[in-house]
Amino acid sequence: MISCCLRVLGIFILTQACGRAQRLTQDILMMQYLEQRLAQLEDRLTKCHEESSKYAQELYDFSTETRSKLDSLNTYKSELKNQVDNVVTRVEKIERDVDYLEAQTSQQPCIEVDENLLKEQVREAEGKKKAKLKPIPDCDGMLTSIKSLKIVKKSGDTQGSWMKDPAKDSPKIYFLSGSKNDMFMEFSNMKAFTEGNAAKNITLPFPWQGTGHVVYNGFLYFHKSGSTNEIIKYHIRSKNVTDSMILPNAGQVPAYQLSPYTFIDLALDEQGLWSIHADPDINGNIVLTKIDRGSLAVEHSWDTTCTSKEAEAAFLICGTLFVAYNSEYGGRSRIQCIYDAHDIASSDDMPTLYFPKSYTRHSVMHYNFKEKQIYSWDDGYQTLYKVTTKKSESP
Repeated sequence: MISCCLRVLGIFILTQACGRAQRLTQDILMMQYLEQRLAQLEDRLTKCHEESSKYAQELYDFSTETRSKLDSLNTYKSELKNQVDNVVTRVEKIERDVDYLEAQTSQQPCIEVDENLLKEQVREAEGKKKAKLKPIPDCDGMLTSIKSLKIVKKSGDTQGSWMKDPAKDSPKIYFLSGSKNDMFMEFSNMKAFTEGNAAKNITLPFPWQGTGHVVYNGFLYFHKSGSTNEIIKYHIRSKNVTDSMILPNAGQVPAYQLSPYTFIDLALDEQGLWSIHADPDINGNIVLTKIDRGSLAVEHSWDTTCTSKEAEAAFLICGTLFVAYNSEYGGRSRIQCIYDAHDIASSDDMPTLYFPKSYTRHSVMHYNFKEKQIYSWDDGYQTLYKVTTKKSESP
């Protein structure tokens, strides 16, 4: 009996132990399952975080690029606005020129013209062509001597132009190297230029052509590269084009045979702004034009007796044109033709004047009427010539 009870008790205890072992096994399996699920969730959260960081970086890069493009668009917008303003200004200028031409050109009916009337019109046209420029009192327009003052420096290309602004007391030097460029240099004074000290570089909206540029009253006047006969007026301080003009019949051939890169040579003297060019229709002779420097309107033109053949440069003093000639191989430049817009002096009134010995040929000559000096460019040498003058005598 006791043995039977012990057996039953053993079976009961064994049953309980198996049940607990089974439950323990189930708990362990459940814990392993939960740990796997948690590990999977952690992996997914890690990937989600990485993707979020990636998208956040891409969004930041996109916003940065967008802001950069917006800034560029604003810049393009400003440039476009300036170009539109310039186009509007030029269109208005063209409209004024067209109105002027329409006013000056009468519509002639197709009828027979009286021969006497035709002769009278020819005489009037010839009279206008020979119109005289009103002289300035006490302006000595006859050149008597040329002396070499100083070889200032050798700098830049073999061709170029340098000058001061004769309308102001500023000592600034303007340096334009080469026969085609869109950048020029501004030096604070002559000492800074000769010593090569830091200069201010100024970039133009489009390049110049030739060496016939001038600076007057803070404006740079130059022949626009790529155009036949367009002259640009550029305000140096504000860095804006303020006006432009088309010089009639100019730019077909070089102004001087020995300076084939210059088709329009601009000049300054006591009477204002001038242009010099050659005309193939009058055997390549030089045409002198007086220009209003404010409005860029043509005041008058003269067909001179000075040929452009073997000419290298020219300048004006008191409304008188002096043309410098040389040989193809270089040598001593000489003044052997003058044209007086006042019709007072002629080449016969002045002996041939020679420049001091030069290196090859001059690519430009700018007369500074305040200093009575010629700023010249001689094969890359910037040279100053001192001139003496006297009053032109009426015939």
